[in-house]
Amino acid sequence: MAGDRLSWAGLLKWSLSYVDGAGPSRAISEDERRWLAEAVERHMMMDVVSRMREIALLMSTPPAVLEAQGITHDDIEDLLSELQVHVESIDMANDLHSVGGLVPVIKYLRNSNARIRAKAADVVTTVVQNNPTSQQLVMEASGFEPLLSNFRTDPDLTARIKALGALSSLIRNNKPGVAAFRLANGYAGLRDALISESARFQRKALSLTNYLLSESHSDCSVFAQLGFPHLMMRLASSNDSGVREAALGGLLELARDTTLGNRSLLADHERLRQLLRGRIESIRTMTPEDLDAAREERQLVDSLWLACYDEPSMLRNEGLLVLPGEESFEQPPDVAGRFFEPMRQATTIRRAPPNERSDSEDESVGGMILLLGPAPSGRE
Repeated sequence: MAGDRLSWAGLLKWSLSYVDGAGPSRAISEDERRWLAEAVERHMMMDVVSRMREIALLMSTPPAVLEAQGITHDDIEDLLSELQVHVESIDMANDLHSVGGLVPVIKYLRNSNARIRAKAADVVTTVVQNNPTSQQLVMEASGFEPLLSNFRTDPDLTARIKALGALSSLIRNNKPGVAAFRLANGYAGLRDALISESARFQRKALSLTNYLLSESHSDCSVFAQLGFPHLMMRLASSNDSGVREAALGGLLELARDTTLGNRSLLADHERLRQLLRGRIESIRTMTPEDLDAAREERQLVDSLWLACYDEPSMLRNEGLLVLPGEESFEQPPDVAGRFFEPMRQATTIRRAPPNERSDSEDESVGGMILLLGPAPSGRE
């Protein structure tokens, strides 16, 4: 049976014969269970690849032809949403180029419709996230340039934010990507994002800034010359806790820089001292619930004070750094983790990187529409 050519209709009929009540039921053997699982997996894989080819073909069609067929911008956006679901798997993400879908997605980054530009950036984010193979494919397909352009100059704020998210995923753990970002003056774009009034844009820009600082302390002086310390100090008093914590984290990376000597480049900054005193005073007045929520901020304030002034902060002295019931900020040793690591490595579904905060404002994927009729049945 395992060698039979798969017929989806036949498989369905075979499965229903065990539950239709027409005859006596019997136990399914282990071989039959294995065959059924493999058959379903093969069919679904074949079905997804076929559907991705259909979407790629449609996206490659000239806009005038699509318009003549009654296909709207909403339809294209829905197709991109569907494609984003399919490429959640690393295997499918790497297949996107081979089925002809990667280049059309990159072209949609230049589309006249802002929602399509944003959704195309979403697809790129999913394709390249924690995926060196697809990162290289996107770089080779000239995907970096339109993402950088949208991040820097797109008139639509959402499209700018989505482009930054895609760039962040594209250049993480990707030395050629980081080099291209540096040469293209991407740091100035991050500075512009910090000046914006959007907390969401600020969070994403700070996340990438902190990654770049942690990866290359030699760039700390460049960030300092561009005015990042001043901007981070301002944002460290933001009403948005995510922005506040990310700004404090960036200041901590700058404070730990020793490329200019043994003393931190922030140590003599009087404004920083005033800022930290203000944060400490704010923490003192917090309710127990707010103190618990501000655990990371408390740690960052103390670490920053220690890095700059070589002494513990007043939070530590007053017992506000580690509250009763909080034994330590350090995570316990991962004793069991090594037993599960092989299973983690075997999975093909990616998780979001730990240093990338998810945004509650991000749009959920949905609203899929099939414009080309039902997916193929799997027959060649």
